[in-house]
Order: sequence, then structure tokens, then C-alpha cells
Amino acid sequence: MKQYVIDEIRFEDYEKIRAYFDKKFDSCAIDGVYWLALDPAVLNKTQAGHLKCRPFYFVMELEPTRISCELLVRTRNSVRCDCMGYATDEQFLWLVRKTDIMLDELDIKI
Repeated sequence: MKQYVIDEIRFEDYEKIRAYFDKKFDSCAIDGVYWLALDPAVLNKTQAGHLKCRPFYFVMELEPTRISCELLVRTRNSVRCDCMGYATDEQFLWLVRKTDIMLDELDIKI
């Protein structure tokens, strides 16, 4: 699985990130796993055309020392569909920027 990973997180920063994730992202049945909704402005043509599959998400996993995000763009409405696939360059950059903004808001230096 392709991933974007931020590691070497300090425990006090982990607590801040966890509170942020709990407030801003949808949680999953698995502890530490969250759904980050993808901005509709960065959907590819196939995703934009699949209204029944929206919204699209990145899955983020938070552990005490790291954040990992699968680069697979998913939908919660289907297990398999042509609209699911690895992030485009634009979607990947959106994810990195979104993560950087979060770290800046929380005053976390990595």
C-alpha cells in the first residue's frame, strides 16, 4: 500500500493531533483510524461523475509516534468501483497541504 507518513511525533503532540482528528474527521470503528473527506474541487473526472459514491476519503491512521495516510482514494458507499484508486498528483498535494495546515494550526514542528 502506498502511504504518506509523518513520524517521530512526540506524545504531547500526539494528544493534540488526536483531539484535532476527533473534532474534524469522521472516526472509524477501529481505534485511531479516521476518514478525511476529500475536497470535491480535486476529484478526478471519474470521481466527479460518480455522485452516488460521494464523498470520497483518505483513510488516516494515528499512532502515538506517527500519522500514516493511505494514498488510496476511497468511498464508503462501495467496496469496489472504478472511481476508487490511488491519489492523483493534485489529490496528493492537497493531502500534504491539508496535513501541513493542521500541524501549523496545532503549532507542531516536525
